[in-house]
Amino acid sequence: MSIENSFKTRLRKGDEVIVLTGKNKGTTGKIEKIHTKTHKVTVNGVNLVKKHQKPNVAHPDGGIIDMPMPLHISNVAYLDPKSKKQSKIAYKISENGKDRIAKKSGERIGDN
Repeated sequence: MSIENSFKTRLRKGDEVIVLTGKNKGTTGKIEKIHTKTHKVTVNGVNLVKKHQKPNVAHPDGGIIDMPMPLHISNVAYLDPKSKKQSKIAYKISENGKDRIAKKSGERIGDN
């Protein structure tokens, strides 16, 4: 595995994040997809663009639809559910294994 193909992030699909920069600064949403090759994440309801859709099975009438576009992973941060502010993510070894911890509140993240 070469260095250029490796991708390390502490964020996961389903994490609540806040946008740090750009036209959607301050908005929050859940991560829908992580694009490992381009180092981007798609956040539900954030960075929406209008797409002209031709008629197909999913959209029989076609028309203009709102579509979320990916953001660079450096432009989003984990949203601490307790303080409702951005937080870094740390790992802590416990008897159950490795847990993700929100540094701001010290609470365990997810159901690892």
